[in-house]
Amino acid sequence: MDKQNSNQIPLVDNNTNVKERSIVDEMKQSYINYAMSVIVARALPDVRDGLKPVQRRILYTLQKLGITPGSSYKKVARIVGETMGKYHPHGNDSISDALVRMAQEFTFRYPLVDGQGNFGSIDGDPAAAMRYIEARMHKNGAQMLTDLNEYVVDFIENYDGNEVEPTVLPTVLPNLLVNGNEGIAVGMATKIPPHNLGEVVDATVDVINYGNSWNDTTSKILNVNYEHDIKKISDIEKLPKDRFYKFETEINTDRILEYIKGPDFPTRAEMYDKTEIDQVYKTGRGRILMRAVSEIEEMKNNRFRIIITEIPYQVVKSRLLEKIAKLHRDKKIDGISDLRDESNKKGIRIVIELKRDAKPKTVENQLFKYTELQKAYNANMLALVNGEPKLLTIKQILEQFISHRQTIVIRRNEYKLAKLREREHILEGLMIALENIDEIISTIRKAKDADIAKVNLIKKFKLSEIQAQAILDMQLRRLAALERHKIEQEYKEIIKSINNTLNILNTPDRVLKIISKELLDLKEKFGDARRTKLFKGKVGEFNEKDLVPKEQTFVTISEKGYIKRVKYDSYKAQRRGGIGKKAMTTKTDDQVRHVFNCNTHDEILFFTNQGKVYSLKVYEIPEYGRTAKGIPVINLLNISQGELVTSVLTRSNDGLFLDEDVHQEGEESSEMKGKAYEFLFMTTKYGVVKKTALEQFENIRSNGLIAINLDDNDELIWVKPVTGDSEIILVTECAKSIHFHETDVRKTGRTARGVRGIRLKSNDVVISMDVIRKKENMMLTISENGFGKTTKLEQFTLQKRGGKGIFAHRVNKKTGNLTAARILDHPQLDLLIISANGMAVRIPTNNLPERSRQTSGVRMMRVKSGDTVAAIAII
Repeated sequence: MDKQNSNQIPLVDNNTNVKERSIVDEMKQSYINYAMSVIVARALPDVRDGLKPVQRRILYTLQKLGITPGSSYKKVARIVGETMGKYHPHGNDSISDALVRMAQEFTFRYPLVDGQGNFGSIDGDPAAAMRYIEARMHKNGAQMLTDLNEYVVDFIENYDGNEVEPTVLPTVLPNLLVNGNEGIAVGMATKIPPHNLGEVVDATVDVINYGNSWNDTTSKILNVNYEHDIKKISDIEKLPKDRFYKFETEINTDRILEYIKGPDFPTRAEMYDKTEIDQVYKTGRGRILMRAVSEIEEMKNNRFRIIITEIPYQVVKSRLLEKIAKLHRDKKIDGISDLRDESNKKGIRIVIELKRDAKPKTVENQLFKYTELQKAYNANMLALVNGEPKLLTIKQILEQFISHRQTIVIRRNEYKLAKLREREHILEGLMIALENIDEIISTIRKAKDADIAKVNLIKKFKLSEIQAQAILDMQLRRLAALERHKIEQEYKEIIKSINNTLNILNTPDRVLKIISKELLDLKEKFGDARRTKLFKGKVGEFNEKDLVPKEQTFVTISEKGYIKRVKYDSYKAQRRGGIGKKAMTTKTDDQVRHVFNCNTHDEILFFTNQGKVYSLKVYEIPEYGRTAKGIPVINLLNISQGELVTSVLTRSNDGLFLDEDVHQEGEESSEMKGKAYEFLFMTTKYGVVKKTALEQFENIRSNGLIAINLDDNDELIWVKPVTGDSEIILVTECAKSIHFHETDVRKTGRTARGVRGIRLKSNDVVISMDVIRKKENMMLTISENGFGKTTKLEQFTLQKRGGKGIFAHRVNKKTGNLTAARILDHPQLDLLIISANGMAVRIPTNNLPERSRQTSGVRMMRVKSGDTVAAIAII
């Protein structure tokens, strides 16, 4: 036994590095090391470039291999092998999976890799094996590596010490927000949604420009004297590491959220509850409710179907279809007769046909309740800040990105300064040589070899070794007068560039302006429209206004009361004198009466010929195509038989009034729109005028309010907002006009009659009333047969109300009587002319002829036989 024991190897050899240690402590420390490795080196993105290490290494490998956006595609297997062999020794599956995701348009909002071949699908189909598919860097990915080779980021050795790799990419693209990221670490996870590039750029630029975002202690680059510290490239490595400053701002998060409305998912769909979404940005975590886009269509035989065209982010379409089918089989959703997937390259289209007795809205709500057609995205905005995982708000993410870009711009200019100084040094030596060319040549000729010549040049002319070598390398052609001039000119340009670069490095404002410009250039080049619609209310709590985008639109109303809303770009600008294009289909005895542009969220006040006023939201008017007739306004307003809309005003959400022809912007707008107005000024067909305080029209009942008490056979035709100190001009069908001051008409109540505005002949009626806002404005007049002109308002002399007036236009058989008259209050407008038969022409107002008051004008629209000009709109 003793002999056997003496031959055994001892458990602990005191001459080795083996140490006794508690297994509990060892397991604890080893697990912490493992956890931190997963957190820092695998699962979580860096707040600066928004990339995990594997994603960063893939992009860096693509650049090193030259597989850039303009190159040919290369096998993914080759890219994966290079990445794994040099930078990421964690298995090829993890690398290929990351590369595939970076190329999927339904995963990344702005893909960083451009793939060719089968890269998977939204149905959950996996990508083909990496030996079958090819890839190259996407143009978005190229923005991540801008200036990488100019000392802008730190490089570290790779895992085996044979290569170097960047610790972070210098990205111009705010990638953490625009593409988001997801990862599961040890004890923590991140889930950051993608966003719209344009919105993120606008928010970032506003944060940069907001007030004084820095102070004296943080606004200067520390411990660096650029006049002396950088003379060559190697000097950069000697600069202190704390020379960069951190960007911080006092901007309110609510202001940032005016730009970033919410996530913008690549699969589009809808989001709900702005309050809950805002909490995500203010706290770093929260719930975002997504919902598919669906519509109910009517089929034959009184049956309906539900069409789904957009699904929530990260929903696998094939599993969604399986779930719907299973719910139908299990009788949890009753009423489905057929389920089809008609999706193609143009987009998603899931068709759910319903039984005859099914209630479409009920079935649709059941689908939202039981399937992933409605799904919550649980955001958790966790990222690495200086190597430590931190939960970040939207403001902190933007601040960190701006700080990163500041560092990049500063380091880029430090590198540029070093290169310029090196060139400056050489040029100074060359100029010394040119000034002493005979002695230089003599010194070189007397030397036995180049090394001795270099030493002699250094001693005799006090040159550096670099300058002496440059002189020895100088070609004989540089001795020509023109070449000497080029060297001197280059030296001047170098000095100018050095001074500009020094100014950038010593001026934080300029650094921030450069960042802003680069971001705005990025937005212009790669920005696109938002895909995901956002509704402010909770599901089931939103109103109809939330369903309609806030955008400019046209509203047309015919003489017989047909109304419609059309898209703003339905009428394209043309040359004057054309016949136009079809604007509205009308009945044989009907014609267009009003056409005006407004916002879909505005309120319209409709004044009728019977002196009443009604109210309606623009989005409540159905939208039709350009040539459609529309629907009778009686379907929307509670008007009586024979009552016709004769004048309209729009009122914005904040209560500001805008009449059909107020189009001023900028400094005039605040004075002339809304709150500056105190009264509504009204004019009837037979020249009666009246003004009433605006507050009397605040609450308009569904059955309308009385706006004016009319004489027998008279009609209310024009209503305009006025300030209390305005000037009014009336124009009649027989081309008479009168210009008087508003104060000539006293204020009266809603039900009052009014006073005489103009004395008319028996065959004449008022066809226009307008408010003069600037004496420099022009009066536009157009006749029945399409002849028109503009006239300076100074030709219309100020009179007292109640007179016969003066001529505004010469009318005859060729021109026909006047149809419309408007004041043009801005030089850059468009005129839309619509005929009684619904033809329309749109022309720029700066193309209109200017004529004196008593002329007939020129042809503005070629009106066909039997047709006449019916209405105009100023756009």
